[in-house]
Amino acid sequence: MKITDRGTYTILADDRGSYTEFLPFLEQQMRTHFYEQNVVVDLLKYTHISLDELLDILVLSNTHRSGGKSFIIVNDSINPDDVPDELIVVPTLQEAADVVEMEEIERDLGF
Repeated sequence: MKITDRGTYTILADDRGSYTEFLPFLEQQMRTHFYEQNVVVDLLKYTHISLDELLDILVLSNTHRSGGKSFIIVNDSINPDDVPDELIVVPTLQEAADVVEMEEIERDLGF
């Protein structure tokens, strides 16, 4: 896994080769190393990922977000309108950074 620390959030990107191999590894790493950080999961390399495959990450996202931290997925092959509201999917890393910043402001204001 490629890890990039951006100060207020960490980008996690797959270097394993397949989404089905990456997901269990990501879940384990999130539980042990990244549970107290805002996380952006870079899935841009998966240009043919399906919505059903993406939904496999929903439980991880909900768990992480319930701890008061951001969990953003970056993928430009899934239509954001098809994704459930519980899962935040944006098409670019810049948009992910913007979402993390907005969520941090909301948490600071008590929302």
